[in-house]
Amino acid sequence: MKRATTWTLLLLLPLAAWAAFGGDAALAQCAMCKASAAGLDEAGTRNLNAAVLVLLCPPVAIFCAIAVVAYRHRRSPGGE
Repeated sequence: MKRATTWTLLLLLPLAAWAAFGGDAALAQCAMCKASAAGLDEAGTRNLNAAVLVLLCPPVAIFCAIAVVAYRHRRSPGGE
């Protein structure tokens, strides 16, 4: 089971990286960011997109940490 999980993660990691950094849709912004970016040049827009991705990292890391802790401390049904 552990080997299958490792292979699954190794296969999904490049897909997640492509989704985060490869596609234009991954760099979409909220309405407020779009309104403030409307007056920016290309370099400013790129910087704003990078800032949005940087601000996304802590919540994702916290969520993943909670998921890992919950997974490691799970109990089997009927077990003690």
